[in-house]
This record gives sequence, C-alpha cells and structure tokens, in this order.
Amino acid sequence: MAQPDSKKIFFENLSGAGKAIAVLTSGGDAQGMNAAVRAVVRMGLYVGAKVYFIHEGYQGMVDGGDNIREATWESVSSMLQVGGTVIGSARCKEFRTHEGRLKAAHNLVQRGITNLCVIGGDGSLTGANLFREEWSGLLTELVEQGLIEEDAIQKYSALHIVGMVGSIDNDFCGTDMTIGTDSALHRIIEVVDAIMTTAQSHQRTFVLEVMGRHCGYLALVSALACGADWVLIPEMPPEDGWEEKMCQKLSATRSRGTRLNIIIVAEGAIDRHGKPITSSFVKDLVVKCLGFDTRVTILGHVQRGGTPSAFDRILASRMGVEAVLALLETTANTPACVVSLCGNQSVRLPLMECVQMTQEVQKAMDQKRFEEAVKLRGRSFENNLKTYKLLAHRKPETELPTSNFNVAVLNVGAPAAGMNAAVRSAVRVGISEGHKMFAVSDGFEGFYKGQIKEIKWADVGGWTGQGGSLLGTKRTLPAKHVDKIAEQMRMHNINALLVIGGFEAFLSLLELLTARGKYDEFCVPMVMVPATVSNNVPGSDLSIGADTALNAITTTCDRIKQSASGTKRRVFIIETMGGYCGYLASVGGLAAGADAAYIFEEPFDIRDLQANVEHLTEKMKTSIQRGLVLSFPVCMCRNENCNDNYTTDFIYQLYSEEGRGVFDSRKNVLGHMQQGGAPSPFDRNFGTKISAKAMQWITKKLTETFRQGRVFANTEDSCCLLGMRRRALVFQPVVQLKGETDFVHRIPKEQWWLKLRPLMKILAKYKTSYDVSDSGQLEHVVRNRPKESDASVAM
Repeated sequence: MAQPDSKKIFFENLSGAGKAIAVLTSGGDAQGMNAAVRAVVRMGLYVGAKVYFIHEGYQGMVDGGDNIREATWESVSSMLQVGGTVIGSARCKEFRTHEGRLKAAHNLVQRGITNLCVIGGDGSLTGANLFREEWSGLLTELVEQGLIEEDAIQKYSALHIVGMVGSIDNDFCGTDMTIGTDSALHRIIEVVDAIMTTAQSHQRTFVLEVMGRHCGYLALVSALACGADWVLIPEMPPEDGWEEKMCQKLSATRSRGTRLNIIIVAEGAIDRHGKPITSSFVKDLVVKCLGFDTRVTILGHVQRGGTPSAFDRILASRMGVEAVLALLETTANTPACVVSLCGNQSVRLPLMECVQMTQEVQKAMDQKRFEEAVKLRGRSFENNLKTYKLLAHRKPETELPTSNFNVAVLNVGAPAAGMNAAVRSAVRVGISEGHKMFAVSDGFEGFYKGQIKEIKWADVGGWTGQGGSLLGTKRTLPAKHVDKIAEQMRMHNINALLVIGGFEAFLSLLELLTARGKYDEFCVPMVMVPATVSNNVPGSDLSIGADTALNAITTTCDRIKQSASGTKRRVFIIETMGGYCGYLASVGGLAAGADAAYIFEEPFDIRDLQANVEHLTEKMKTSIQRGLVLSFPVCMCRNENCNDNYTTDFIYQLYSEEGRGVFDSRKNVLGHMQQGGAPSPFDRNFGTKISAKAMQWITKKLTETFRQGRVFANTEDSCCLLGMRRRALVFQPVVQLKGETDFVHRIPKEQWWLKLRPLMKILAKYKTSYDVSDSGQLEHVVRNRPKESDASVAM
C-alpha cells in the first residue's frame, strides 16, 4: 500500500484566488465533454477561482451577454453521464475574423477572464492560440476605442490557454486518446456485435462505414476489436489490385465454413491514386465478383451519441483537473499547452507543436507518403495497424516459417472479458511465427489431466467479442500436481507457456519457476499476461477485463441513480468486486460520480463514516434551501473486502438512520455481473495487442535458448510478466515482482490509481489534499514517448 510521502507537493500551494477561468466546447461534440466541463468547474471553484461557462463555443464568446455565465457547483450536477455537451458547441465564422476576436476579447475583459480552457479539435485549439497571440494588441485596440480603461492592459496583460482534445476521430497528434473516441468505439462495436448475429443467420457480408474524417483510427481499432476480414483506411491505402485480393480473402474464409464477412470502411478511405473508396463501391464489388448477399450499414452520427464510456469519463475528469492545475501554474511566458494522455500518464504538450504535427499527417497523405503518415499518427496507431495485419491475413502454409516449437496457452483464475481476444491473438501470432499452438482447457487443472489439444487459425475465429473464457479457467495452482504437469509437458513436447490470468496466474508462474530445480520440463520460456477484473496483479497498471467491469459498474450506477431521478433525495450504497483491491470501487466511483469509495488500502473508521454522512446531509440541505427541484441521487462505493466489520449492510443502516428526514438509502451488491458481458473495445484491443507482444517475446526467447536440439531456459528473465507500466509495456521477471507484492491480501504494495482517489473527493466537494508531484509536465511532442513504448494503454 502506498504510504504518504513528505516530499509530495500539494495543490493548496497553487491558489486560484482572484483568477477567473472560462470553459468552452467548440467544433464537433464528443461524449465525455461534459465530464471535462464538470471537472474544470469543480476544480476551479475548489481552488478559489471564479469559473464561467461560455455557451455555444466561440460564437457565444463573440456574442457575449447571457452566453457567458458564472458557474456554480450545482450547475454541473448530474451531467457526468450525459453525452454531447450541455453548454453547446458551434462553428463560428466571425471568430475567424479580427473583428470577431476583438468582440470576444471585450466580452472576456468585462468579466475579468484571462484563463481559457478550450475543449475541441485542432481547429478550435489553433483559433485559441491565435487569440492568445493577438491578446495584447486586441486590448490596445479596445482602449483606443474607449471600450475599456487603460489600466485593463496591465491588469489583464496575458491570456492563458489550456486545451483538451474532444473528438471521436482521435486524429490529434501528441495524445494516445482523445475525449470521445472510446465511447464512439463502444457504439461501433455494439452495432457490429448486433450485425454479426443476423449476418450469421443468412450467410451475409456486411460493409460498415465508420466516421473519422481523414483519420482511420476508428475503422482500424473497430476492425481489430471485431476481427473484421478487411479494413480500408486513408493512412494506408491498399495496393493496386486490392479488389481481387479482398475477394479472394472473403471467398477463402467462407469456404472454411465462416458464415459471415465483415468489411470496415473509414469514411475518408482512398486508393493509392487518391480516389475515394466508398462503402457502396465495396458492396457492388463483392456482389459482382462473388455473388455474396451483401448489405451496407453507414453508422453516421450514432457514433457521436449515447452515454460516455467509463474510460472517457475518467480521462475527461483527469484532463479537466490537470487543465486547471496547468492554468494555475502558467506564467506570461508559458506557451499554450494541451493536456494529453501518454500511456497511463497525463502530459502537457505545447499546443502548436501538436497542431503542426497533425497538419504534417495530412500533408504526408496528400503527397502519398503513407508510411510516414502512419508513423506521424503515433505509436499507438502504428502498432494497431501492425497487429491487424499480423492477425487478419493468414499467410499460405508454404510462406510460414517452420520453427518446430510447441507453445501452450491457458487461462488461469477467474474469467475476465477479453481473455478470448488474448487467446485468439496468441494463437494466430504463434502460427504466423511458425509455432504449433496448443490450447489447455480449464487452466492447470486441465493441464495435469491432459486436456491439451492443438488449436488452429480457424478455431479462434469470432473469439474477440466473446465474454468469459472459451478455453475454461480454474483457480487451481500447479504446485500440487507439478509432476503430472511436467509429464504432460514432456508428452506434448511443450517448449513455451503463455498464461493469461489474474493473481493465481502470477502465483502459478512463481511455483513453476521453483519447480525448475527438479523438473527440466519447466526450463522453458514462460510469460504471463494479466487478465482479471480486480486489476490486482503486481507489475501492471492495468489488466484485461478491468475496463469491461468498470463499464458494467458505471452503467449500473447510472441506472440506479436514474431510478431516483425526480422523486427523492437518495443515497445508494454500491458494493463492487475486487477482493482486497479497491481499484473497481475507486475508479468506478470516479466514473459514476460517487461521493466516496471505501477500500481496504485506505483504512477508515466510524468517524470517517460519520463525517461522510454529515457531509452528505449538509449538501442535501443546501440543495433544499436553494430550492433545487431536481433530486440529488448519490452513490457511495464499497469494495467487497474493505473492512470485516463495516459491511455493506452496516453502512446502509448507518446512512438510513443518520440521514432520516433528509435523504433515504438503498443498497445494491453488483456481484458477478461485473465479470460478465461482452468485452469492451478497450479490453478486446488491449488483450489483442499485449498477447501479440507476449508471443513475439516467446519466439525471441525460444530462438535464444535453443541449444543442441532442445530448449533450455533457466534464467530469471525467461519467466516474465508482461505489464503496462506508466507509458510502456514492460517484461518483468516474476521473481523480481515478489518484493512488490502483498501476498496475504493479493495486491501490489504500491498502486498508481490511489493518486486518483482525491479527485473523486474534490469533485464531490470534500476538503482534501491532492498530490501534484506526478502531474503533467510540459514536454515536447517529438519526445513524449519513450523508446520502448511500442504499445500503449490507450487503444
């Protein structure tokens, strides 16, 4: 468990007193914008600044009047789960003119606003930077026209700009993920999953057109997440003659018994000569060449709509808080920056460096330098494309390398959504690298019983969208059956192991490592990929399945809170899974807008519970006194093992008694629904990429350790866990992770997400300290990724 550090800097040192911050959303809307607005408003108010809404984007800034209104704490209540942007967004031609920007400057100065938080795309952020550069000149003009006093030039001498990218297209360089992209992927995958059932019923081919303007990110990642047969994106147009190759691929998969084909087309897809490739053209091509029953679905603005995903709510909340911190720290010489996500970290990048690189992408595409365009999009995009090519297009047997190595893959522990995507990826990458792949059913229990069989390329078709574990998974550890497992390894000549699972998988690798002293069969490369909803595996910030669980928690909390909407002031006590790990309770609570989350890692007592009750009571009474007619449903999350005595029933009864007359209480134990359902796009993609990387590591280790006709690996670095650490995927010897592990409670001793907990308290109006020692620092866009960061937490 993370301990307080005396060297930490707390944001109380960064006072916002006397400052005025305005927040606006501009350009197209994106799910999660409201979460960002909410975070900016509440963090701004928390540090003592005045905060203003600018309604209708730059148009509202130019028009002024009621479009610029002071925000209150309550004015952003109940907006976290709302899609789009409640303060409105509009494209403004007038702001592009000098006269329009002069009007906007006048409207801001009248209210003392010199800090702008702009949520939009590259056009909106470029306009904001131009406005900042012209600011002093605009004030001089306003003085000359007699519209403001001369001392205003000194008083409001500099305009500070911080941007957040809100765009479903994910076309902005410098950030792994933009606000709204994950939610758009959710909409796409929901449609694809629904289409698959009808396509299989009729043996149909579906051509799906997705948004993205000139960026193929949505098309590429959705193709990875659903295992599409073909994808067409603007950054990498197909080679001449692609029509025949695509039809051959579709025909081959249909001849192997597949009842459906999925082709995904980005709206900006082009061929090598710059000619647009439309969904209708692709459909006509398939019908003409193959005679397949083919349908077109154009998703359109469905992708922009709906409730934001858990990922987008957390991302937007983190970015909103980071934006306010950046504004508090800015000086007259600080360049306008954009708050970005790199791996699992917030970073600040010079806005115009990002804009210029984004423009370079389009320039490269216009000049047909497509490989360069892919690289400029960033490592996340580049690796998605490499992984898709690796998995989607099977090479003929004659072109495959022959390694003569046998690799076994198994799931260990509890089921987690995304495990099947990871297995599919491992099997296909392994086959592509010339290995013979073996699937082990029911974990190590099935291993010692001999439930091992070869698994082929076609056997894992359609696995990406399946929840749970199709291989079967058990919590059985290998130590008691190590002799029988060694015998099975010998019988099937297993040369390497890929274990996909949770804490039991970690323990299993430690046991197999110990068994190497007695059994040479375990002197083979072994690697673990973390997959558990609890996200409690040491050595990794994230585990496959945790994102799906967070979305289940968030969706349920939304529905629970909605059940109280317009009727009563009510508090819901929500119990989440996770064992002793408070990740789901904490991060799920942040995504759901919870007031508090009770977890094992931060001990609490009856005084803390009483303080929370009093805090809630005060908030409820204040809302009644102000005449707010809307109800005030509140969630309090509790991790299942946070405390033996302060159970969910106890907390529910305490709140019921102490809140009598002000609010009533309800409880809900979410249970195993958090492990169920189809995997989220994030988990499908994360599982696919991390498993592919694990298999490539296995291939490398097999080559290194093959001596005198056999594989022999007995060094520490031949038994590793592949985990996400801050900005990169890192292979770590499991024996080195023992010191980082609390084995009694099955959690890492230090957990990064504990630093997010104060955000939930701040956004719920609690007084707390927020550690800013790990907050984003200004970096340069060309250096914002380490050399080894060839896969990112963001898809």
